[in-house]
Amino acid sequence: MSPKAPTLPDNAPRTTSLLWRAVITKPDISALWLDACPSFGPAFAESCSDGREELLYVHAGAFARHLLALHRSQQRDQFRAVAAFIERLHIEGDHYTREFATIGILESIQNVWGWKGWSDVSADEFLPFLLPASAAAWHSLNQFWTGEIPFVADPTPQ
Repeated sequence: MSPKAPTLPDNAPRTTSLLWRAVITKPDISALWLDACPSFGPAFAESCSDGREELLYVHAGAFARHLLALHRSQQRDQFRAVAAFIERLHIEGDHYTREFATIGILESIQNVWGWKGWSDVSADEFLPFLLPASAAAWHSLNQFWTGEIPFVADPTPQ
């Protein structure tokens, strides 16, 4: 006779799942980035061509220039997916990933789009696409650069 499987008492709490989610880390970013904005693929490959594939902050500048080119040519169909990608980095990322979303991607967009000597658009034209955590990070960057706050706050501290 085989042993009987253990059973819980009738009054025991019943949980069928664990609260767990994967955290986005640096090695995950590139694939998620290209899924969100497939048109960035060639510019990303070019940015990696000299062996700098691990330097995500370099790619963030190329990405900001790519988004500006899309914006200028009225090709904004990927912007919602891009905003969702940036939001995921803020919400689901580890510390490095959240910081990269803000200081890498958002600040690059602000700098490239808002550089008066190079760009004819306002960086704030990208703001309406952002979701809540990313918009908070955007505003925190602005407050930092105007001297209102001493450092850029993490919009979703873990």
